[in-house]
Amino acid sequence: MRVFMWVLRILLAAVFLFAGVRKWLGDDAMVATFADLGAGQWLRYVTGTLEVAGAIGLLIPRIAGLAALALMGVMVGAGLSEAFVLEDGDPVAPVILFALAAVVVWRERATILAVLQRLRLRSEPQ
Repeated sequence: MRVFMWVLRILLAAVFLFAGVRKWLGDDAMVATFADLGAGQWLRYVTGTLEVAGAIGLLIPRIAGLAALALMGVMVGAGLSEAFVLEDGDPVAPVILFALAAVVVWRERATILAVLQRLRLRSEPQ
């Protein structure tokens, strides 16, 4: 199972890194998509940054689950945009990526809870 999870995380990281870099570099299709959304090109940069950061996070065992959780949020936005805002949108890819990230989150749930617990303990007054 450990090998499967590494393969899954590496593949997801590659997909999100590729997508994020395309957004950063101003790929014509990405510029057009975000123009069609009507939110402005700033959202393209934010989304690209979240995707690249998530891709890097997927490769760091301690935060892989949190990175996958954040990427699930990005895919919710992408899926809703594809389904309800974009005229020729197709939400299949965001749904698949959401599901694959959810597998990572489920598998890494103990690590996620441990990180959140440590953060909570640090924020409590002594």
